Amino acid sequence: MKKLTILMLCIATLGLASCKKDTIIEPSMNKTIIVDVLPSDWVLSSDRNTYSVQLDKITGLSEIDGYHLDNEATIVAISYPNANGNFTSYSALPFVYNLQSYSYTVYIGGILLEAQNSDTQTVAPVRPTTKVRVKITLIAAENVT
Repeated sequence: MKKLTILMLCIATLGLASCKKDTIIEPSMNKTIIVDVLPSDWVLSSDRNTYSVQLDKITGLSEIDGYHLDNEATIVAISYPNANGNFTSYSALPFVYNLQSYSYTVYIGGILLEAQNSDTQTVAPVRPTTKVRVKITLIAAENVT
């Protein structure tokens, strides 16, 4: 009987002394910015090889500072309207759409979006003819050294 009591006491002690596991979820500091780019916003380069648009000239991008540039991440995706004029899907850059190669460059205070012809047989790029929606996602990160 003593052995059974001691065994039960040990089991109860282990059960009561076990660690409690807490899951701590910190709020996300990520930010998403949506920008509509009109066909008239695209500018042809002087060498006639690239159409580009500076997204910071359409909307302010002051969140892209030196710390963000050095330590965090930027994801850019683009959406074209469907037949109904709705934006229902996004494609992450870089990617190719209708023989146009899209890419982006991030710098302090802004983003440069570029469209170039991906077909080597044709030199001149084609200006986008519809409004496109650009989704910019700024991913916050903690600098660990």
